[in-house]
Amino acid sequence: MVSDVRRRVPRTDAVLADPRIAAAAVRLGKALVKQAVTAAQQRVREGALAPGDVVAAALDALPPVATTLRPVLNATGVVLHTNLGRAPLGAAAREALAVAAGTCDVELDLASGARGRRGAGVVDALLAAVPSAGAAHVVNNGAAALALVAASLAVGREIVVSRGELVEIGDGFRIPDLIESTGARLREVGTTNRTHLADYERALGPDTAFVLKVHPSNFTVTGFTSAVPPAELAGLGVPVVVDIGSGLLAPHPLMPDEPDAAGMLAAGADLVTASGDKLLGGPQAGLILGAAGLVERVRRFPLARAMRVDKLTLAALEATLRGPAPPVRAALDAPVAELRARAEALVSRLPGLDVRVVDSDATVGGGGAPGVTLPSVALSLPEPYAAALRAGVPAVLGRLDGGRCLLDLRALAPADDDALAGCVRAARL
Repeated sequence: MVSDVRRRVPRTDAVLADPRIAAAAVRLGKALVKQAVTAAQQRVREGALAPGDVVAAALDALPPVATTLRPVLNATGVVLHTNLGRAPLGAAAREALAVAAGTCDVELDLASGARGRRGAGVVDALLAAVPSAGAAHVVNNGAAALALVAASLAVGREIVVSRGELVEIGDGFRIPDLIESTGARLREVGTTNRTHLADYERALGPDTAFVLKVHPSNFTVTGFTSAVPPAELAGLGVPVVVDIGSGLLAPHPLMPDEPDAAGMLAAGADLVTASGDKLLGGPQAGLILGAAGLVERVRRFPLARAMRVDKLTLAALEATLRGPAPPVRAALDAPVAELRARAEALVSRLPGLDVRVVDSDATVGGGGAPGVTLPSVALSLPEPYAAALRAGVPAVLGRLDGGRCLLDLRALAPADDDALAGCVRAARL
């Protein structure tokens, strides 16, 4: 026999008509809200929830927004954390996203009413940031930039590259596989640790499309090594393409060995490819800069259409280039004394907890500046806090070191300190 409690399960239409549930459906969509209501009703049938609590339980189960993505405070000490989406966007980029989210003049000349040049604003901003580039083009990620260059310039021909630069870029994807998938052939020269100019010279022939130099942005090779700089490769008489990876457009004092787009073009590279969501601090994008004739060939190649970026990327990237320094730059440049002052202020707000200020080593991350250590400061908490903080709202991701949970402040914006303190208090063990 059905119990009285089960008989009193509120009807679905009655629950959905509740003003609070109806408001949530407008904000999140009826399907998501109905799913939460159905789950709450099932708990009533199982005797785990009182019938009168269905609306409250359904509301509690709903996410704040209609996505499964959750905000995370990056306290890992890795400035560009791939698992956290790499570069956080700055305020200017977020405001630009709000503009682009609606209908906008992404491909319309409002003055004439005719079709406009898509991405003109971001191209102009890139050329202003890298004046030595004759032209620029934007695709949907860094790997796509290199693949499009290979497809448009080297199908059926050879790309000469050092064996020491045939890198794996993450999640099992490898540069050789990426390039060969475009129909180009790789001509490997040199050895893993040493490649000389003569190696390139011997490999050149009628089938050579270009020489490729790939920055090993996620590892370093030290010891008995030798590599040929772009300035020397430029004298070989064939185009030189440099994949710098990290998206650094100009030199940065903390990363003297990290190649930048302006420096590579000045050294003689014909094309430079890079990512937009790493050291540049923008959205995921692939950048192609260099000689106008080559960029135009790349831009007009049919595959370019499949790699076209949307209006949101165009808006956020342009705002990153034109606006104030993005959060990535602020994180890299933050003085240690400032980080320590923030950490001490946070500890003073957490009385009664086993928390202390410790020195820490942060990294750039995101396939940039391998081997570079950034001195930093962290809060040290007992290890169990790591899991508790990940379960909070917002979630906090720290790192484990020596049996303690460290919350490194290098990659955390000062504006997030209040939220971090609240999360630590809420996770109090």
